[in-house]
Amino acid sequence: MNIYLFYHIFSVFSIVFVLGIFYNIGMTKTADLFIRAEHADLIKKLNAWDIAYHQKDAPVVDDATYDAAKRRALEIEEEYPELAQNGASTHVGAAPSSKFKTYPHSVPMLSISDVFNEAEVADWFNKLSNKDLFIELKVDGVSYAARYEHGELVRALTRGSGVAGEDITENIKTISDIPQKLAGKFPDVIEVRGEVYMMRDDFIALNAVAEQSGDKVFANPRNAAAGSLRQLNPKITASRKLSAFGYTYGAVSEKMWRTQSEYFDCLESWGFKTTRTWARHASSMDEIQAMYNDIILSRADIPFDIDGLVIKVNDVATQERMGARANSPRWEVAYKFPAARAITTLRGITIQVGRTGVLTPVAELEPINIGGVVVSRATLHNADEIARLNVRVGDKVTVQRAGDVIPQIVGVAESAPNAMPFEFPTKCPVCGGDVVRADGAVANRCVNTLGCPAQRIGELEHFVSRPGFDIDGIGTKQLELFVERGWIESPADIFTLIEKHGDEIKRLDGFGEKSVANLNSAIDGARTIDFARFLTAIGIPDVGKTTAKLLAKHFRNLDDLRAATPEDLIAIDGIGEVMAREIISFFKNARNVAVIENLLKYVTIKYAVKNTKTTELTDKKIVLTGTLSKYSRDEAREILENMGARVQGSVSAKTDIVLAGADAGSKLKRANELNITIWSEDDFERAIKNAEG
Repeated sequence: MNIYLFYHIFSVFSIVFVLGIFYNIGMTKTADLFIRAEHADLIKKLNAWDIAYHQKDAPVVDDATYDAAKRRALEIEEEYPELAQNGASTHVGAAPSSKFKTYPHSVPMLSISDVFNEAEVADWFNKLSNKDLFIELKVDGVSYAARYEHGELVRALTRGSGVAGEDITENIKTISDIPQKLAGKFPDVIEVRGEVYMMRDDFIALNAVAEQSGDKVFANPRNAAAGSLRQLNPKITASRKLSAFGYTYGAVSEKMWRTQSEYFDCLESWGFKTTRTWARHASSMDEIQAMYNDIILSRADIPFDIDGLVIKVNDVATQERMGARANSPRWEVAYKFPAARAITTLRGITIQVGRTGVLTPVAELEPINIGGVVVSRATLHNADEIARLNVRVGDKVTVQRAGDVIPQIVGVAESAPNAMPFEFPTKCPVCGGDVVRADGAVANRCVNTLGCPAQRIGELEHFVSRPGFDIDGIGTKQLELFVERGWIESPADIFTLIEKHGDEIKRLDGFGEKSVANLNSAIDGARTIDFARFLTAIGIPDVGKTTAKLLAKHFRNLDDLRAATPEDLIAIDGIGEVMAREIISFFKNARNVAVIENLLKYVTIKYAVKNTKTTELTDKKIVLTGTLSKYSRDEAREILENMGARVQGSVSAKTDIVLAGADAGSKLKRANELNITIWSEDDFERAIKNAEG
């Protein structure tokens, strides 16, 4: 009986055990199927996102979303190595576009492995045998590879798939930061690799012009740089203000450097710019993290976008011993910054009317701190952008500071119940004039060009601003007041304002004898203006103060400029076909001619006397840093340029002099490291006196 009972109990346990094995096998297979399906979906998304980013220069997801998807794919590939063969582990960029000729890279252009926190950096760092590191900024731009043979640029390619890239040689030649002929001593063959990017100010200016003219507005400087570089027409690339750094190399016939730091020295001697100003050496986790924290805090002060740090083993021999994985070197990692974005409520959408009549929708937000800056407004660009985002008042929206500067809405996080779509106005909210949208245009414009106060006020604001006539005491509120009363209709009216309406102005709230006297003094002080500032003030489309200076240097006077042909203008380095057309069109417009002729009754243009005298600074490359006690930065730059100097923004081995004022920082330190001549303000004034004598 006991044996019989034991037999039955044993049989039951055996059956349960066998069923359990089959159950676990089934569950494991089911889990495998789900994970493999997830991986396939991730790779499909990553491929689509790469094509949008690398081929079309129009990313459809933000960096954080992309990074999260890639990290998950890599996690799966680590657990299931067989999936890595065509997975995220081996993937670099996207296939080159069929629009361009393509060529294979002589050495594959690999990507850099990302790390996102101190623990991940430490995990990489602790495995290193050589802990002498060189840390650079991770510039948010588009990669290039420029091949030089016997010092001559022969070909430039995009990253493409990492194995082959698109031929952008003619476009690269339009970027002054990338030399067409190397200087100094160089290898017979060297492929310089680096990043093309757009300075933040240049990006803002490009988008401002695009918005006013109704053209495409770029989401961020990286997109603008990529879209500008990957043009079939190099003249379009030339018309955009692109910058570039060099940072690594591909094929090379002879290495003339032993470390990454020494390679930067070589790059600078050949004529390239580098991120040396911000680079640091490190040999411990504390030093790495200290630099990370410092750059995070000073990120807004760096004039171009960065999204992290690149940490490299400094010694080249060690780099070569460590080698690479399928798609990334083992000797470097990218320490990524967190995305500067947040979620808040869209309170409303208001419309701004610009000085050319373009209606721009602006998102009014529940104030939110994004990366240390309180954001309460964000641009929505145009009606198409509102439709694309499908954003409605009351929605919870995701906001980011594009380039950590310009707030923009990137998507709807949570839709508000019963929210109504925004209807773009058909009448101008300022003057009631008709709002139209030309065929093929992006922007909606008010057609009431001369009668719309917003357009008139916008033109006048630009006219009296600091880069223009710089008239203190006349701001937006005062202009609105004077325009509303009909006292100012064109810029010339400013110079008769006190004579005609001084007594009336004294009786207005906020004015009195003293304030009117001060205003009169400011207006009188602006009756003489140099040529470049005059050209800035009159509002020629696409012409800011930099271009105005080019025109003022090239043409002896206003009459010569007005008589210029498109060929005359295009011959000036820095002016392309589009800008030339705008300038010609501006001076042919009857209203503009009348405004200028009327204005010249009251103001005198001061033309620069062409300096043919050679000074001790003629053709010297000079960098300004710190604060001078007697001169503003613009004043010092102008004096130096008039003395024949070439004022530059960053210190390199080719810099001749660094003019250092109070609180000079990293540029002065870099100059000392390179044994560059340092000038004080006293040295500067001595040179001025010598030039005058």
